[in-house]
Amino acid sequence: MELGLIQKQTTKLVMTTQLHQAISILQYSTAELLEYVKEQALENPLIELQSPSWDGGIRSSKRSYDSGTRQDPIEYAETKKSLHDELHEQMRCISLPKKITGIVHYLIDNIDESGYLRINEPEVMAYLRVDQIELTEAVRQVQLLDPPGIGARSLSECLFLQIKGQGTVFELARALVSHDLKALAEKKYRVLSKQYNVSVEQIQQAADLVADLDPRPGSKWVVEKPTYIVPDVMITEKNGRFIVALLDDDLPAMKVSNTYQSFKNNEAAEYLKNKYQQVSWLMKSIEQRKQTLRAIMDVVIVHQQRFLRNGMSELVPITLKEVANEAQVHESTVSRAIKSKYVQTPHGLFPLKDLFTSKLASESGEGASSSSVKLFIKELVENENKLKPLSDQKIVEALHIQRGIDVSRRTIAKYRDELKILSSSKRKRFT
Repeated sequence: MELGLIQKQTTKLVMTTQLHQAISILQYSTAELLEYVKEQALENPLIELQSPSWDGGIRSSKRSYDSGTRQDPIEYAETKKSLHDELHEQMRCISLPKKITGIVHYLIDNIDESGYLRINEPEVMAYLRVDQIELTEAVRQVQLLDPPGIGARSLSECLFLQIKGQGTVFELARALVSHDLKALAEKKYRVLSKQYNVSVEQIQQAADLVADLDPRPGSKWVVEKPTYIVPDVMITEKNGRFIVALLDDDLPAMKVSNTYQSFKNNEAAEYLKNKYQQVSWLMKSIEQRKQTLRAIMDVVIVHQQRFLRNGMSELVPITLKEVANEAQVHESTVSRAIKSKYVQTPHGLFPLKDLFTSKLASESGEGASSSSVKLFIKELVENENKLKPLSDQKIVEALHIQRGIDVSRRTIAKYRDELKILSSSKRKRFT
């Protein structure tokens, strides 16, 4: 062991605050960038937002309403009757012993937003000082209320409560949801037909009956605010040419306040100098975001003419690396720039990332995009004979024969899973 001085030269990447901000701004959607700019304006006294018509919002598909007696539909939805109010109101029309009525109202308050009764029965009996018979009767009364299936303590019980009717199919459906719901969900119809000593067709009929039931009977009372997707980029056709517009025009223009000039020789000069550097970097980062996004979209316009004219089935495969090379930026920059952003095209609104897909081999040599292959798989399955659904191998053969595209069976299975399409054995119907 010896002590000594060693000189060593290394290269190290330091993530500065400014670089971190630039990367974040690149990844922001237009709506997120707007919020960020508003936050920065509150923190930095030198930022002036110039937009006379700016009201803190951006263009969206949200419908505007007159200021009069007409009420905004969202506000109306938020004031509608809750599930608990509905159930309590139904109970006021029913005559029951006072003690049972009290238990029922308590149980109603413990029903979750899906309509299920979530209680620990021993704890409830101890808290309310009631016995098992009284609690069981109260639960039964809750389950007699509308909608059918309300107050169930499990999915199996919820479905069972909704099966109304007499006959073999109804009895079979009740037995299946009570004892073999998992096997039914997995479409093990042949196994179930042997187990219940009925035909596969009868199992299919019972399964169809169950499929029409509501597994979340309380969900229709849940008030959820709608989510509005605002495109960040718009592609329109004009005189036969496609034009790109970045929809960040709604962002308020920024300038440095004159306050900086008037305080130059003041003791606050150093503070204002730092704030000036912050706003200058912010403006530079936003401009860089705009230039990067436009460079990427210019590449899209060049390569995706067929898609823009004919739709998703004509999407040309192009990878992030290929786009990065043509846009003269790093591949990671492209990945960040398209994150969480949407593009409005002549054929609808798409996540921007959906326009960049891998290439699959084809007889033409041009290749096919994974998105167009997925669309083809979806169309094949939608139009297949449900009595003889297409296996993954049959889909492979159809792609080769009809589109000249060669893919493996494993790839088809992967795409099918991504599309949430069941395997052929689980798609099969018997009637």
